Amino acid sequence: MSVFEQQLMERLEGYALRIIAVYSALPDYPTQGHQVAQVLGKQLLRSGTSVGANFAEATRTHSLADKAAKQQICIKELEESAYWLRLLSKAGLHAVSRLEPLLLETSELTAIFVSSVRKLQREL
Repeated sequence: MSVFEQQLMERLEGYALRIIAVYSALPDYPTQGHQVAQVLGKQLLRSGTSVGANFAEATRTHSLADKAAKQQICIKELEESAYWLRLLSKAGLHAVSRLEPLLLETSELTAIFVSSVRKLQREL
């Protein structure tokens, strides 16, 4: 694994931990918004934590095509995470001020992977 890949993996682990913190802060007691919060939160938890796992797989592939495919999955999962974060915010289930920095990080990570996939595709 290159230095860049190690740094990106650390960033993705930090991202996943922030996603876990958002999920953990959602209401888990019987309230009117409890079920909605839990459904949206579980979707976010799945997509937000899978980015790093898919990137780890991408670093161990044997071909550029496989690496690009795995990184495209990272993009998909990041876009899905952004969607769930926006829904949590718009539904008033989480503080907008806490979600905005995470949405920014989601956007930055997406840009990194889009650039990487384009580069890999040019090399094919």
